[in-house]
Amino acid sequence: MIRGVTGVDGVLLTTERLRLRRFTGDDVPHLVELDSDPEVMRFLTGGRPTPLATVRDEQLPRLLGQYDRHPGLGRWAAEDTADGAFLGWFALDPSDDGAGPELGYRLHRAAWGRGLATEGARALVGHAFDIPGVRRVWAQTMAVNVRSRAVLAKAGLRYVRTFHLDWVEPIAGTEQGEVEYELLRADHRPPSGPGRR
Repeated sequence: MIRGVTGVDGVLLTTERLRLRRFTGDDVPHLVELDSDPEVMRFLTGGRPTPLATVRDEQLPRLLGQYDRHPGLGRWAAEDTADGAFLGWFALDPSDDGAGPELGYRLHRAAWGRGLATEGARALVGHAFDIPGVRRVWAQTMAVNVRSRAVLAKAGLRYVRTFHLDWVEPIAGTEQGEVEYELLRADHRPPSGPGRR
């Protein structure tokens, strides 16, 4: 993996198959298309798409503002290193309470089952602990979302707890709760050996 401070091209890091770069205003169609797939949104909204106006006027401006306020953190567009295709995004979202960044990701269905979620998550976990002051990386998902739970475990995060939220509009599976995972700096073991660049 190649890491570094975000360059003039907006690239945060590159792995064997992924390039993570800053979002721009040109990414609105990518985000709308991603959030329009009911399977992608299944464990987030019960499959409901995110409206164009919400992406354009609320989500993207918030994401763009994070880059300067929280250097090294934020949400990053994921592109295929082979052809530059937009695959989705990965995130180290800053935490309001200073508990450390929240790891997240959302990928097009065509990118599922290829190990890309694990590859990107591992890269961002390593990046997070390169940032001074980050003591913890955490994530949460629905307890029934076994695929995401597997990715979090493969990225080195450990199960912490199951908890229940009060949902205004519950979706299938919410009755089983949410799960939280975390990795502390003291427990992080960077990869070593061949393939680490």
